[in-house]
Formats: sequence, C-alpha cells, structure tokens
Amino acid sequence: MASTSNLTKNQNRNPKAPIFISADSLHSILTHSSLIQHFHSSLPKLSPTIQSPIRQNYAVSPHSSLLLMPSWCSSPSLPYIGVKLVTSFPQNSSVNLPGIHASYVLFSSTNGQTLASMDGTLLTLYRTACVSGLASKILARNDSKVLVMIGAGNLAPHLIKAHLAARPSLKRVIIWNRTMKKASDLAEHLSKCGDHNGVCFESNENLEGILELGDIVSCATNSEVPLVRGGKLKVGAHLDLVGSYKHTMRECDDEAVKRGRVFVDNEAALVEAGELVGAFERGVIKEEDIAGNLVELIEGKKMGRRDDDEVTVFKSVGSGVVDLLAAQLVYEAM
Repeated sequence: MASTSNLTKNQNRNPKAPIFISADSLHSILTHSSLIQHFHSSLPKLSPTIQSPIRQNYAVSPHSSLLLMPSWCSSPSLPYIGVKLVTSFPQNSSVNLPGIHASYVLFSSTNGQTLASMDGTLLTLYRTACVSGLASKILARNDSKVLVMIGAGNLAPHLIKAHLAARPSLKRVIIWNRTMKKASDLAEHLSKCGDHNGVCFESNENLEGILELGDIVSCATNSEVPLVRGGKLKVGAHLDLVGSYKHTMRECDDEAVKRGRVFVDNEAALVEAGELVGAFERGVIKEEDIAGNLVELIEGKKMGRRDDDEVTVFKSVGSGVVDLLAAQLVYEAM
C-alpha cells in the first residue's frame, strides 16, 4: 500500500488542480510485481469497505456501447470515489483503432473534489493481469516452468509479465494466436525487451500440443468456441481464464471446468462468464462447487491447491474494487 506521507501529500493537493496521469506516467509508476503485492495486502482489508455496483452498459449504436463502472470506499485509509468510463467500438479494427478505450476519474470521498483522471485502458490492462498473477501465485504449482499464453492482443504481454512476476520459476513462454504472426511478433518483442533474463519466448501454432506442456495456461481472447480442451491439460496445471465476460463467450470446454477446482475473482463471474454459466445450465457443475474467490484464497478461508496433481481453474471478469485499488496505488505515488 502507498505510504502515509504520500496519502497526506495527495489529500492536501490544491483542490483546483486535479492532475492528469498519462499512459507513460502509469508505466513509470506501476510494475506488475508491485501491483500484485498491493492487491495481496489490500484486498482482504479493504474489499469489505468498497461499494462497487454492477457495471452499467448503454448501447450507443447497434455495434457500440458505453460502460460505467463506479466504486467508492467507506474506510479512511482509502478515501476515494472512482469511476471508470469505457467505450466499446468493436468495428474499430476496420480503421486500425483499438476497440476499447477507457478513462478513470478519481474523486475525494471526503469532500467530493476531482483528484485525478488517468488512462483507464492501461490501468485496466495492469489490474486485470495482476489479478491473474496473484491467483497464479496462490494456485499454480511452485515448480511451474512453462507458461502457455493463448491470445496475443493488448492484454497478453501484461498477463505474461504478471505470471512471470508471480512465478519466477517460469522459464519458457509459448504463445498461440489465431493469427500466428501476432503471436510470433509478441514473442520476438518480449525476447528483445531483456526484462526477463533466462526466459525463452516462442510462438507455436499447434494449440493442442502446447496445452499438454503448460504448467500455467492463460487465456485472453473473445472466443465463443472452446479453445482449451480439458483433456489436454497436463496433470497439476493451472488454467487462467480472462477473456469471456458474457454468456456467448467461452474459452474452455466443460471438461476443463469439470476436471479442475474452480475459483473466481468475485461473485459476478458466476452470472457473467460463459464458461461457468453454460456449465451450470448443462449440469456439469453447480454454483456450490465453486471452490472460492480471490479474497477467500488470500485470507486462507478457502484452501487453494491441495496437491501437485490437482488441476486448478481461475476465472476473472474484473470489478470496480481492483480498479479503485490500482488507481490508489498510482495516485498516491504521484
């Protein structure tokens, strides 16, 4: 958590001078390791004091939408109100623009003043990846060596770096994408970064083949057909599902859900994630079969991995709670 001096400094800012925190500034402040640690220490203490209503989704055209994600905290140690504003324009790919854009606005919950606005797109990439990294730290095998990354979009490099931060034992990263050039380009980029000495980055078009190698398999796609076949997962694998956020989306088959002990980031996953909603409807598992959520895992209220042979599954859909905690870490570091 950010220091008390930083908190005091930011609370005493000129009320007429809200700050703008650019993507470059976010990159200079955040590391995947620091955000994972911040979530680990802050979620158990602060999540019970944070209100985070269900996101509001408005269709602004047949193909585009506006999403509002508010959250606020009643604890004096987190005196903030945060709102993430997200636009979704899937057809932007035809004009070579990202389909998702976001801004995050932070207010004081003490006097309501605007404190900061920041790049919400990058903030979301960091917080999403670090939630997965934290789950990997708790659920993946201690001797995990191979990470399989399914998907090579904007989130993929952040997920890779978060898993590497959480599991330093990882030495090999294999990337698959429907468009293999994107996978090979990402592998080449990460290899040249030099941030992860001793880690081999590669791409491979044989999805089923590399699934059998993965100690950790992380998925970040918009797929509506299962990509991960549960029968192909190796003994003791940890499956990280990030992409789906509505009923029509599905990154793994029923066998993966049935074979693994399933954990979620928060209860919204039970009603939003296509893999879980579909499995409930088909009678593959019941809601009571979900083994726990992230906060329960951190607190030790629910047991994580029970042995080296167990397959674990973590499904995340995101929340305003982790948005607010990530924004806190950024703002108090300014």
